[in-house]
Amino acid sequence: MTEMQKDRPWLFRTYAGHSTAKASNELYRGNLAKGQTGLSVAFDLPTQTGYDSDHELARGEVGKVGVPVSHLGDMRMLFDNIPLEQMNTSMTINATAPWLLALYIAVAQEQGADITALQGTVQNDIIKEYLSRGTYICPPAPSLRMITDVAAFTREHLPKWNPMNVCSYHLQEAGATPEQELAFALATATAVLDDLKDKVPAEHFPEMVGRISFFVNAGIRFVTELCKMRAFVELWDEICEKRYGVADPKFRRFRYGVQVNSLGLTEQQPENNVYRILIEMLAVTLSKNARARAVQLPAWNEALGLPRPWDQQWSLRMQQILAYESDLLEYDDLFDGNPAVTRKVEALKDGARAELAQIDGMGGAVAAIDYMKSRLVESNAERITRIEGGETIVVGVNRWQAGEPSPLTAGDEAIMVADPDAEADQIARLTAWRASRDNDAVKAALARLRQAAASGENIMHASIEAARAGATTGEWGDMVRAAFGQYRGPTGVSKNPSNRTEGLEDIRAQVDAVSDKLGRRLKFLVGKPGLDGHSNGAEQIAARARDCGMDISYEGIRLTPAEIVTAAQEEDAHVVGLSILSGSHMPLIAELMDRMAAAGLGHVPVVVGGIIPEPDAQRLLAMGVARVYTPKDFELNRIMFDIVGLVDPAPVAAE
Repeated sequence: MTEMQKDRPWLFRTYAGHSTAKASNELYRGNLAKGQTGLSVAFDLPTQTGYDSDHELARGEVGKVGVPVSHLGDMRMLFDNIPLEQMNTSMTINATAPWLLALYIAVAQEQGADITALQGTVQNDIIKEYLSRGTYICPPAPSLRMITDVAAFTREHLPKWNPMNVCSYHLQEAGATPEQELAFALATATAVLDDLKDKVPAEHFPEMVGRISFFVNAGIRFVTELCKMRAFVELWDEICEKRYGVADPKFRRFRYGVQVNSLGLTEQQPENNVYRILIEMLAVTLSKNARARAVQLPAWNEALGLPRPWDQQWSLRMQQILAYESDLLEYDDLFDGNPAVTRKVEALKDGARAELAQIDGMGGAVAAIDYMKSRLVESNAERITRIEGGETIVVGVNRWQAGEPSPLTAGDEAIMVADPDAEADQIARLTAWRASRDNDAVKAALARLRQAAASGENIMHASIEAARAGATTGEWGDMVRAAFGQYRGPTGVSKNPSNRTEGLEDIRAQVDAVSDKLGRRLKFLVGKPGLDGHSNGAEQIAARARDCGMDISYEGIRLTPAEIVTAAQEEDAHVVGLSILSGSHMPLIAELMDRMAAAGLGHVPVVVGGIIPEPDAQRLLAMGVARVYTPKDFELNRIMFDIVGLVDPAPVAAE
């Protein structure tokens, strides 16, 4: 009997990077030794938003959600003893994608690599940053131009590199329905391709269509998610053929990587997350015709804090067992001809086409950013309402909360803590880098970069020159900001209350009563200090407070503590609510509390939400924070009652 030929498995990745380039390099080499077959680089928020590690806005954010890369020396250290010519590297970078790719190319050339052999991806999807993650810098039009600059450059110089990873992952994290996830991602891809058409020769355009890849999310409703992936495959083939006239089927292939859902990872009974991650992985691996090209899995404890190397290893082993111990890769597609799957796929395609028609009618994805953002906020509110009401069951959260204490979370080392000295170390090396470089060469390279940005020339060539000269991430960002201006994206939170007032009668009555005592409407200021752009929580708190009758003020992301305190003064806020998910809560809240006291606002209650370990929560309460909320606090109405109670000295309780 002839043994059946198995398919090659997908790339095994873990999304990693923290503290410093040196620490992250050690982590990468360790993961590669354990059988990981591709790198997926997480950058910290200053790097993602074009600031150096010593910038005011970078305080507390350095090395927290990823690795800081401020200059060529950092990139060199990050890939020390990792031959880039042999590597497949995915860099989750968007607004600063041209710059990080320039640094990567410069390091590869230092290693003696043939850059035409480089393989990998830059995410380079700025539209989803306006909708869900917030690491944008510039307005949409010049941002789109830089995306297609990267694409045009890779066509000519990096033929094996994917210049864009259209990212629907964060759309689902922000509350997108499967139909919205399909439509908004496909609308982004068409916006990019429409702009790219004029930048590459017509005969090469089908090949460039074939190099657009996608990065998706797979949630717990795994049959729906599996059907969503099959719908993605079929819709993309349809768009490539009908809209762009791509004749070769290989250039119409839907190529995607995936990280399964982090939104559904629970702080309560976190060991259950192992099963969630496995089930979600099946959605993107079982169907051969819609199988992911690369898979990265979160760790079971990411709702608690930074995963340890062992936690990441556990997720890697999950992939390896499915690929190598099971017989999955020995068979044709298991779902072709399945009537239930076919019905669901067609329904999802119909819903996505309707959304795409709406977006096209508005002028495409760039013109429809405000519309798409408001749709996401509303969809997320509906999702949360279903969990609060028990319509959507989440095991260990709103059902079967009782259970045995988990031995996995016992002890002080159950989660990894970022090196507290990493920020100072990074800043010291950045200072030394600036002192040792040829400043005249840097100034000339930056002037050239500014000229390229203003003239419409492809920004990649000047970016590579600046990288080699020793320019920094913040200096590159300053040139881009100077040329194109900065941008504040829409919040998606309307001032007008929604129709979702069912179940809010008691809290609305309490808000009315307290407002009568105050002589004006209870004023609730919601702020996001620092560079954290994950605004979903802040948006939902602001929207629920609005629907409860409060006068809300929410201006969106990326505010300094000083700006929030000024706003609290000017708005005469009764309560200030802060949301931080990047791990920078301690230094940012400490500064804000000091500024509140200095401004004579020490009496105004401050509430804080985020991924905050219990010891940090106790420290925040000790410095005067009135309430601390973490992902386990999913009942927004209870939070609303707490806020009213902080303003009204009379006791207020949830019914």
